[in-house]
Amino acid sequence: MAHARPQAPAVADVVAEAVEFLRLYHAERRLPDVAARIAEVREEIALTGTYRHTSEELAYGAKVAWRQSVRCVGRVRWAGLKVRDRRDVTTVAGIAQELAQHLSVADNGGRIQSVMTVFAPDRPGVGPRARIWNDQLVRYCGHRMDDGSVLGDPAQVAMTDAARRLGWRPPAVPGRFDLLPWVIETAYEDPTLVEVPRDLVREVALTHPAYPWFEELRLRWHALPVISNMRLRVGGVDYSCAPFNGHYLSDEIGTRNMGDRDRYDQLLPVARGLGLDTSREDTLWREHAVLVINQAVLHSFRAAGVRVSDPHTESELFMKFCAQEERAGRPVHGDWSWLNGSVGWAALHAVHHRYYDTRVPDPNLWQGDRAYGASGVVGLTLRERHDAARRQEG
Repeated sequence: MAHARPQAPAVADVVAEAVEFLRLYHAERRLPDVAARIAEVREEIALTGTYRHTSEELAYGAKVAWRQSVRCVGRVRWAGLKVRDRRDVTTVAGIAQELAQHLSVADNGGRIQSVMTVFAPDRPGVGPRARIWNDQLVRYCGHRMDDGSVLGDPAQVAMTDAARRLGWRPPAVPGRFDLLPWVIETAYEDPTLVEVPRDLVREVALTHPAYPWFEELRLRWHALPVISNMRLRVGGVDYSCAPFNGHYLSDEIGTRNMGDRDRYDQLLPVARGLGLDTSREDTLWREHAVLVINQAVLHSFRAAGVRVSDPHTESELFMKFCAQEERAGRPVHGDWSWLNGSVGWAALHAVHHRYYDTRVPDPNLWQGDRAYGASGVVGLTLRERHDAARRQEG
């Protein structure tokens, strides 16, 4: 859902982005006195290099960021995003408490609702005041085994290693679906391990309505995809700690998480269960297997009462979104490769055969800086960055 963002803009660029956003906000909300608000913001930026959004501006900016997020196919729901303004929560303990509350609010008894929790904005020229290392609030460990293999999610090996370097100890008997702890840091506190509240993590065991043997694979996945390492940018202000969620599309789990070779790599076990000929590629056994896993995801989530979408329904809703945007006189921004990137999309004519404005406007969501390297080695902490900046200023 994001692209790399250039370095922080100069004050004049912040002013330009702020003015553009405030005009958009006042026009779309049909609010008066935009000139007075712009004058107020200009003065604040001149004094501090940045400005503070009102809660209403922040909420609307977050919604527009989702509306303009080029890699998301679920944007028809942008106006319903629930935005939790937690900019005054600045400690690790407070952030952890709010993350737990986010899980509870978003889960909504399985009727997943879209939520964003926004913490303190970045400090101009320095960076985040708070950061979550995890790419999602719920992730499974990737354990390096003695024989060189990985038990669990290979995509989380580096994060698992980083957590261990900070003192976390995995279960005595590691498994494929062990929850990773959160690592939270602020400008005043070093990276801190926080165990995820287990009772707030809803998981769904994957079964298939036509194949009883599928249950023997002992696969499961969590119900709530809360992205936690992306930076919200609204009107020239960055919020590096702004976790948000929608709900799962079936092929995010069935095709990518379960099917990819560098993830759980379950196509071959499923193909064997189906009795498919896997000795040749022209039997299309991989395509058959991935469709069966997707069927299992849809069946299991719906049987458990957990909200999930299928590609065909989501395609129809995305075309509805495109029509709404065009009626409003707004371009539809999109990254074609992401909007058509999974199984089944080629059959969805309307989405597959149209193109999009490839610009990435503000407000939007951007990939945040990673706190650790591929080997799990930790870089500069936020506290070290802010201390260095204070020494420079002094």
